[in-house]
Amino acid sequence: MARPRQTRKDGGVDWPKAVHRVLRVADIRHIAFVPDAGLSRLIDLCGADPAMRLIPLTTEEEGIGVLAGAWLGGERGVLLMQSSGVGNCINAFSLIATCRFPFLAIVTMRGEWGEFNPWQVPMGQKAEAALKLAGVVPYRPEDEASIAPTVDAAQKFARDSDVATAVLVSQALIGMKRW
Repeated sequence: MARPRQTRKDGGVDWPKAVHRVLRVADIRHIAFVPDAGLSRLIDLCGADPAMRLIPLTTEEEGIGVLAGAWLGGERGVLLMQSSGVGNCINAFSLIATCRFPFLAIVTMRGEWGEFNPWQVPMGQKAEAALKLAGVVPYRPEDEASIAPTVDAAQKFARDSDVATAVLVSQALIGMKRW
């Protein structure tokens, strides 16, 4: 697939719009998420798409069960969460490994570049290692333009190989939060 390049008025890449396009082309219908400012535009775009169903979660590990159910029903989904949610999913990742169903997560990272909240640092620093230990293949896009192609590669790998993947979007790419 060619790199979906959607640009903003300032010349930067509109990665949420490009990722939405990737999800739509991949026929991903279920968008399980815990609200997150870094993913809010993507969540809004998916929510406005009549082919997609937003599924708000109270905690991230619920999303793994939701996506397992979608897969059993013959449909695809994605889990959108912040890196702090990775820790909440550790036990639930065993469902993916045991049942071998394709899994895609898009994770906005905290506890990295420009973090202001010390509570976000421990899990943010350990999220990638925790995912690897749980058998999830992490992908790290290098710049805004590579986020959508990385999501596309991760969803294809998950779908074609029945494995778990996660695209980790750095704070340097989405901008640091200011309070």
